[in-house]
Amino acid sequence: MKARIINSLDHTPQAVLNRRTFLGHGANGLGAMALASLSPHLSAEKPGTSSALNGLHIPAKAKRVIFICQSGGVSQFETFDYKPKLEALNGKPMPPSLTDGQRLAQIRGKELIVQGSPYRFRKQGKSGAEISELLPFTSKIVDDICIVKTCVSEAINHDPAVTFLQCGNQQPGRPTMGAWLSYGLGSENSDLPTFVVLASGMNQGQNLHTRYWGSGFLPSEHQGVRFRPAHDAVPFVNNPAGVDRNARGRVIDSITAMNNLKDSRVFDPEISARIKAYEMAFRMQASVPELMDISGEPDHVLKLYGPEVSKPGSAAANCLLARRLAERGVRFVQLYHRGWDQHGNLPTDLSRQCLQTDQPSAALIQDLKMRGLLEDTLVVWATEFGRTPMLQGKFDSNNYGRDHHMLCFSMWMAGAGIKPGMTFGESDEFGYQPVKDPAHVHDLHATWLQLLGIDHERLTYRFQGRDYRLTDVHGKPLPQLLA
Repeated sequence: MKARIINSLDHTPQAVLNRRTFLGHGANGLGAMALASLSPHLSAEKPGTSSALNGLHIPAKAKRVIFICQSGGVSQFETFDYKPKLEALNGKPMPPSLTDGQRLAQIRGKELIVQGSPYRFRKQGKSGAEISELLPFTSKIVDDICIVKTCVSEAINHDPAVTFLQCGNQQPGRPTMGAWLSYGLGSENSDLPTFVVLASGMNQGQNLHTRYWGSGFLPSEHQGVRFRPAHDAVPFVNNPAGVDRNARGRVIDSITAMNNLKDSRVFDPEISARIKAYEMAFRMQASVPELMDISGEPDHVLKLYGPEVSKPGSAAANCLLARRLAERGVRFVQLYHRGWDQHGNLPTDLSRQCLQTDQPSAALIQDLKMRGLLEDTLVVWATEFGRTPMLQGKFDSNNYGRDHHMLCFSMWMAGAGIKPGMTFGESDEFGYQPVKDPAHVHDLHATWLQLLGIDHERLTYRFQGRDYRLTDVHGKPLPQLLA
């Protein structure tokens, strides 16, 4: 069968198409007709966006994820992994048997000296987890969280390590976990993006690249949308002076019609993504201001998150917004807090970082639990790698630093299907490598996807002749972490 597509404007033949292409264009036209019937300035309730999966692979425990990324490399030795051996050997050489042949970052070729932690650790809660005095609020929620002490990455420097944590690969250009979930599961709320990003600690530490919440080779509609701590949370969404909502709606309708016409000719999936972006931007004009306005929150909730909760762009404000996004059905909320890269002056800087983040992170768990949202919300508190048991710089217990360490570091998670009150994994007496239950980033990704009802080997996207997935060709879920 051959068919001719006729240009609706000049009635001249455009191309000779085979059956498959003709039917593809026909289906695309039906989609455009359906989209056109949903005029963006109508107030009718809209369902969530569609998903690539035709149903979940396994029963899901989680509907959404809040991922708290402490960017810069949190030292496990001052927070979650107490090592008396480091105190006993403080200032002495590190055993060469542990470090010979191992990758090191900035202390490579230098004398490797053991550095103990000056902070006290105490067993907390019914679980008896050992937590540093720097984290008094996290100490109160230890029975609600699962602490993993044996995380393993493959990257020793910040940018590839953050990329690896988010994308399952060190090379830029892959989709992030939030984009994969947007693609695979869709959204429960079409008035807000499926994947939202909030950042704090913005004058501290490394840059945050937009590709850390990018869609890679997935359609661009799945990339994260960053909300700024400003009057206009999303740039260029608000109407300019003199343009009201009805006028903007008519403009969006006209742009949609032109984009549909173009799409019918060139069949470019990015045109469809552009249409959806315009539609989403229009709806966010109403949904985002309501989301960002925390004035209606009860005083006891504001107090729970700490004194900086009313400061836009703080970790406290962002944790509260994460809860508000979760209860509105946003699929993936990514929180970044910068400033954990302590190659020097670690005691002062780490104390500041913990003061900024400890109470808000713990409050988020408590708030979700009070509202019944923790049952189906997966919360992950993670960093791209940890720090070395060897010091960096001169030996000074009041002013020392630690280098990057990818072989063994700590994180915690809570909520939907995670076994609470548990410490998983055990590191050696120097905290250098796991001796029990290593948790590779690929395995963690596979576990998180399983909680969301996804078999990590079956959520794929074909690109350049290959089926890609978040876990690449690796990863096994860790059933020990699951309730």
